[in-house]
Amino acid sequence: MTLAESIVHTLSPFALDLGGGYGLRWYGLSYAAGFVAGWLILRWLAARGSILLSGPQLADFVFVVVVGVIVGGRLGHVLFYDRALLWTFSSAFPWWGVLEIHHGGMSSHGGIIGVALAILLFSRRSGIPFLHLLDCAAIGSPPGLGFGRLANWVNGELWGKPLPAEQWLSPPWWSTKFPREILDPAYPRLDALVPLRRSGVVDPAAPFPRSLVDACYRGEQQAIDALAPHLTPHYPNQFLQALTDGPILLAVIVVVWWRPRRPGVVAGWFFASYGVLRMGTEQLRERDAGVFTMGPLTLPMLLSLALVAGGVALALFAASRRSVEPIGGIGRARDR
Repeated sequence: MTLAESIVHTLSPFALDLGGGYGLRWYGLSYAAGFVAGWLILRWLAARGSILLSGPQLADFVFVVVVGVIVGGRLGHVLFYDRALLWTFSSAFPWWGVLEIHHGGMSSHGGIIGVALAILLFSRRSGIPFLHLLDCAAIGSPPGLGFGRLANWVNGELWGKPLPAEQWLSPPWWSTKFPREILDPAYPRLDALVPLRRSGVVDPAAPFPRSLVDACYRGEQQAIDALAPHLTPHYPNQFLQALTDGPILLAVIVVVWWRPRRPGVVAGWFFASYGVLRMGTEQLRERDAGVFTMGPLTLPMLLSLALVAGGVALALFAASRRSVEPIGGIGRARDR
């Protein structure tokens, strides 16, 4: 990754590359870090007596949430954004496109749905109120959401929108350029790159412009410097969403649950706050090609609007249940 007029993305998705497209990926590590962080938050709350989960129950609960995130997140991506994976098969492991989770492709909205369904099953088995378990999941989720956005950055996906054209000649340092931009068949300035093929920057016999992109991701500075002026600077939307989905969302939930709340109030605030924050950050994100839109509203915006509506309704419903005692209170431990 080079920092000059703007950041040129040259990061590898692998923390440990085993070859053949397999290895330890930053994307997987981000999910693991999010699960551990969520577990630590809930363990601390359980030790203070602020939630109804006991130690053994907490381990089972976190496992159920992990399954819900992975299954729901993957199926959400497939159904919302890439249904072609349903009929994509190959002779290589894992054989079915839906299972190719190592290539990335997770939906946060799908993950939320998956967690809610998994928690419903856990509630029936454990006898702990479903809405209280939703509250627990809500306060444990922001670290994972934030880490996931940072992993999107490492993977070079979910680009922000291009900066205004008047800033392209001298883009700010916080903007991002992606070498893979030149692989788009619609890239308009490919003719201007042809001289680079004959300049010794890349092997002239290698497929072009792929050879130029590969040289950048191998860290060859000459190739990076030569290509950078031809790339479009983008808003760093992954970092912005990491901030809103992680620390800011967690701060909202902490404030809401600082004193005891009736089960479901915290979860309602989580859904509504996450939806509002996503609506805001989606304004600076490039639209996904081929994904359903409704006028100016992209599919993530529509899903976020549904979360806002559902969250407000849940919070109002939960707060109105006067016969149900409030639970929690991060600001003080429960007397034992």
